[in-house]
Amino acid sequence: MRHLSTFLAAVMVPWLVSGCATGQTDAMTTPRPSLDPPIVIAHRGASGLRPEHTLAAYELAIAQGADVIEPDLVPTKDDVLVARHENDISDTTDVVDHPEFAGRRTTKTIDGKRITGWFTEDFTLAELKTLRARERVPLLRPDNTAYNGRFEVPTLGEIIALAKRESIARGRRIAIYPETKHSSYFAAIGHPIEERLVAELKQAGWDSAEAPVFIQSFEVDNLKALHALTAVRLIQLLDKEGGPADGAVARYAAMTTPAGLRAVAAYAWGIGPNKAMVVDRGTPTDLVRDAHAAGLRVHPWTFRAENYFLPSAYRKGINPRGHGDVAAEIRDQLHAGIDGFFTDFPAIGVQERDAARAAAPARSAE
Repeated sequence: MRHLSTFLAAVMVPWLVSGCATGQTDAMTTPRPSLDPPIVIAHRGASGLRPEHTLAAYELAIAQGADVIEPDLVPTKDDVLVARHENDISDTTDVVDHPEFAGRRTTKTIDGKRITGWFTEDFTLAELKTLRARERVPLLRPDNTAYNGRFEVPTLGEIIALAKRESIARGRRIAIYPETKHSSYFAAIGHPIEERLVAELKQAGWDSAEAPVFIQSFEVDNLKALHALTAVRLIQLLDKEGGPADGAVARYAAMTTPAGLRAVAAYAWGIGPNKAMVVDRGTPTDLVRDAHAAGLRVHPWTFRAENYFLPSAYRKGINPRGHGDVAAEIRDQLHAGIDGFFTDFPAIGVQERDAARAAAPARSAE
């Protein structure tokens, strides 16, 4: 893995500073109702168990009961949309082992950050298909490295076909939740994503609010453009810090006020906030209540089992790669009234979602 010492520092230093809590958050008060029955969104597939954004990760997520699979989308040189977490494929493929592509390594500025690596927009689809996926965080998920080199980089078309095929085979609808990555950057270099995405969805017969599709973005103007191009459900992603890369709004915080959420509701069907914006140190915020008042669904991200990713109250032990109590974290968020959630471990998510559904009638009768 590139920058190994940097990664080790990133894993260990926050851990040593924050410590490891042994207790669990206090029980919440009366559960808040959600607008929709909560859905389980497989974040990049079952990415806690297989290399992310591979058909194998999506297939496992569906087998574990996920309602939705999530591909992050970036374009190739010949404008085919493929699933990668970033357009920099240095850590998610074996491109470094291909001497024929050594000359493609370059430095680019993307959303204000200088990045050196290999980028999807510099490869045709045929060239990308010669590469194989690798586990992105091998230090935290060493078991996933057993699958390195086994899977291709999938196209959006292949993911749509998988969702349709599995929907028929399993007798339940499998939705997809594509994210348009670095939209303004790709538009600026002549590889806009939105119209190609809409065209591919229309070809699949998906162009209504009832279609098994959600389109998400951390940017704003591209979602507004999509609102004019398609009737599928749009999700405005939000983070606890910073603001959209396209500069349409100065800070995400301004979008989470009641007035800001009403403005989002003019073009989006829901929001995808950082999970800490929903439950902060064990206490629910007002975000779900305010978003529901604006008619917006709430799908927070991302629930991961490893201690490194968990708030201190849910950790178990002192090993960053060890698994903590992500099930309890999900339960607390469901208690806060969310309408769905992103997780790298869909089996745990399905278990907790189903338990919450089963308990709902009992709670309402109390």
